[in-house]
Amino acid sequence: MTNSAFPSLDISSEYVEAAKVSKAWPFEEARKIVKRYEKRGPGGALDYNWPDEVLFETGYGPSGLPHIGTFGEVARTSMVINAFRLLTEDKVNVRLLCFSDDMDGMRKIPDNVPNKDMLEAHLGKPLTQVPDPFSNEYPSFGEHNNARLCAFLDQFGFTYEFASSTEYYQSGKFDELLLRCAEKYDEIMGAMLPTLGEERRATYSPFLPISPTTGRVLYVPMKSVDAKAGTVTFDDEDGSETTLPITGGHVKLQWKPDFSMRWAALDVDFEMYGKDHQNNSNLYDKMCRIMGGRAPEHFIYELFLDDKGEKISKSKGNGITMEQWLTYASPESLSLFMFTKPKTAKRLFFDVIPKQVDEYFQHLGGYHKAEDAKTRLNSPAWHIHGGNPPVIDMPISFSMLLNLVSAANASDKATLWGFISQYDANATPENNPKLDELVGYAISYFEDFVKPSKSFRAPTDQERAAMEDLANRLSAMPEDADGEALQTEVFTVGKDHGFENLREWFQALYQVLLGQDQGPRFGSFTALYGKDATVEMIKDALAR
Repeated sequence: MTNSAFPSLDISSEYVEAAKVSKAWPFEEARKIVKRYEKRGPGGALDYNWPDEVLFETGYGPSGLPHIGTFGEVARTSMVINAFRLLTEDKVNVRLLCFSDDMDGMRKIPDNVPNKDMLEAHLGKPLTQVPDPFSNEYPSFGEHNNARLCAFLDQFGFTYEFASSTEYYQSGKFDELLLRCAEKYDEIMGAMLPTLGEERRATYSPFLPISPTTGRVLYVPMKSVDAKAGTVTFDDEDGSETTLPITGGHVKLQWKPDFSMRWAALDVDFEMYGKDHQNNSNLYDKMCRIMGGRAPEHFIYELFLDDKGEKISKSKGNGITMEQWLTYASPESLSLFMFTKPKTAKRLFFDVIPKQVDEYFQHLGGYHKAEDAKTRLNSPAWHIHGGNPPVIDMPISFSMLLNLVSAANASDKATLWGFISQYDANATPENNPKLDELVGYAISYFEDFVKPSKSFRAPTDQERAAMEDLANRLSAMPEDADGEALQTEVFTVGKDHGFENLREWFQALYQVLLGQDQGPRFGSFTALYGKDATVEMIKDALAR
């Protein structure tokens, strides 16, 4: 993969210099990789000893379908790659390798697959030896999930190379390191055993042979490891003593040594992983060094939480899936969620979506208004779009559209565009497809999350008097009154009717008129919904 496969970057001196001091986390991580290859020349002059390529890696467990965490890891790594490319003026070859651990044994049958009875007979076998439960389209369950992974990544336009653990083991790409693991067997065991419980220590081996009789991945102790012959000896499932070559895909490594072996075998320069790996991080590095490699730079990100603050789990199904997010918002809004504070635990639930959508367009607008490279490189928009943020005019926020759907009780785009065209005569679905996309998202989100929880309340006497006054004042205002003028009038009514805390006045408007606790700037909403329509909405609410 050449760098031309990645997005083009502005590598002018202004941007390169700004990249050297940017506090955006992808640049901080990229500078670690640059430092990895620093050297001092004659007289102490700083130079770089660049390899033929710098390798970035992400890992994927194909025991299930790709999910939102997979997206986050590839998206965030891609952000670091583009930061690194700018720092090095795009003169260093880079690769992103998405590695599938498809030689792992299938430990349990996933809940979301058909033909579970058929899979029972294949428990313990490598995923690429388990039949595809979905169809006969792919030779195995592992290859089915690999194809889904690639289609998933292609959908978002990532630049990457796919790698299969099965192919790497069976083709001999890992043979040299596997033989080295045999030579360093005692040292690897010395690193691993202190991390295990007493019972596990008695049977542990970094080598997992594939049974020649059952085809299953065996978690059994080794009777002997012959580094010179390149073999391991163990008792097979039927009790027979069996000797297998370590090479050629007859044996794989346990997941922790496998992690380290892959780094050493491929000369990986950067890999990120979740906080659940944090306690093993030093162990991974240590075993990589034992195997003769240099541990990569790594970035540990926080895990996502559900609406109750509990860690999201694939098996529990709590939180929100990739498909669900993309039903209600764009991939760019999800990329913003992944970019923001990756080392902070964040709730990943449906109620975070509207804010992410609106903040994405705010960052995009701010990027194009920025007059210097430093400000632009600190913007999430630069990282989300690989240095090439598009120019998009978004005259209406997502939260405003949600309230428009609520007030108009609209279930189709045409109804909403009727209001939008009155608000902005120049906006059409054809010349602003992103706004049209947002309209569709707003309808879907409203139907599934806002509408079921709407709860109107009756106004107090004070609120009723103020709302009647507001309706009269709005009726008297000029037809071309803009959002600011309308907002001023709403403020004035609140003050005139004795609301010491104007927040309570606005909350009353939302609860009585829209059936919700929060809402948009009421003046801007009135400009969008229409002055006369807002007056009618107030009258209808008071009549309720």
